[in-house]
Amino acid sequence: MNVRKHLSASGMFKMAYARFEKIKDIRAENQKVSLADALMSAFAMFSLKDPSMLAFEERRATDGNLKRVYGIKIIPCDTQMRTIADEVAPEELRGLYKDTFRQLQRGKVMEKLVFMEGCYLLSLDGTGYFSSNDVHCSSCLEKKSSQTGEIRYAHQMLGGAIVHPDYAAVVPFAPEAIIKQDGETKNDCERNAAKRFLENLRQDHPHLPLIVVEDGLSSNAPHIEELKKHGLRYILGAKEGDHKFLFDYVNKAQTTKFECEIEGTLHRFRFINQVSLNESNPELLVNFVEYWEIKGPKIQHFSWVTDFTVTSANVFQIMRGGRARWKIENETFNTLKNQGYHFEHNFGHGSKNLSVVFATLMMFAFLVDQIQLLSSDLFQSALEKVGSRIRFWEHVRSLFFTLDFDCMEDIFRSLLYGFRTQVVILGPP
Repeated sequence: MNVRKHLSASGMFKMAYARFEKIKDIRAENQKVSLADALMSAFAMFSLKDPSMLAFEERRATDGNLKRVYGIKIIPCDTQMRTIADEVAPEELRGLYKDTFRQLQRGKVMEKLVFMEGCYLLSLDGTGYFSSNDVHCSSCLEKKSSQTGEIRYAHQMLGGAIVHPDYAAVVPFAPEAIIKQDGETKNDCERNAAKRFLENLRQDHPHLPLIVVEDGLSSNAPHIEELKKHGLRYILGAKEGDHKFLFDYVNKAQTTKFECEIEGTLHRFRFINQVSLNESNPELLVNFVEYWEIKGPKIQHFSWVTDFTVTSANVFQIMRGGRARWKIENETFNTLKNQGYHFEHNFGHGSKNLSVVFATLMMFAFLVDQIQLLSSDLFQSALEKVGSRIRFWEHVRSLFFTLDFDCMEDIFRSLLYGFRTQVVILGPP
């Protein structure tokens, strides 16, 4: 089985621990549990898909595999882990993602995810992962019920991932927390989080060629200008209800129409280049694509604005790029919430950064799994044999809890090929 050493799960674990060791520990010197051990323990909890902190605590009683597989020297108790991680600034974890992306480029894994004109598709969207009427911190978003006056506390994030229509796997970047910012009393919002995300993205990857794909809420002048400022291409959803001026103009203008039939499905397009986005921003010119997918009685309808000059030769590919934005919801957020990661479970909220730190580490655990899907024949074969992600990780946890292993790849091999246990029968004394 082909396993690229630096992209293997074990290689990723070593890289993560090395990155954790670079984060400055603001506690007093000579602490029993190091910052790196605390963060690696939290990551291990998410990597193994433990459903709760209690489940991880039970594992500490037989901690040999945690030390051998994840390289943890001293495993903290749940209180220690939460206390230490709460003090970590979330931006300190961005280096994890940057290091990982560098490894993916080194391993030429990213080459197959190039989509169009040498660019990758970057899908952006926001999601919530914590909500409570009682548990909260100073960073929580607050929503007051107009009927009862009750306050609902929440944490959200803006996620961004490289996607491709032909691959189920995605490559997420470090998420941007949607929380109350330091010194602010008003709630944060997705638009402000997007500005921070793009700034950080370009700081970490200044020359990465990207096409941003987003839903209809993103096709507004300020956001498009923000994308242009960072040298990003775009394919953005555009709904008629939000763009009356644009659609009125298109309906009256001379547009190009194009259609093709593939395997019983009719793909119908109309498009026009260099039209004003709206009446308030006539100088902002975009290119417009409208698309109908007709399969028997079922009709689906979509429309986008883009900075790509649209032609009959590339309109089909632009459509595929626009529709790929759903992968941030389906392959990323849905997987985190419903495929065994327990994204919406409160592993610990803390008073400072804990909730965001845990969410960022869980996303990184997801990234490591995605890399295995993209680069490890061993992981892919073991997953295929088991059949479902939830059952796969149940098997991993069961083996991890009952048998000794030196690395995660040995667990994958056991799932794929089976394993043997040796029974020693003692004779009479």
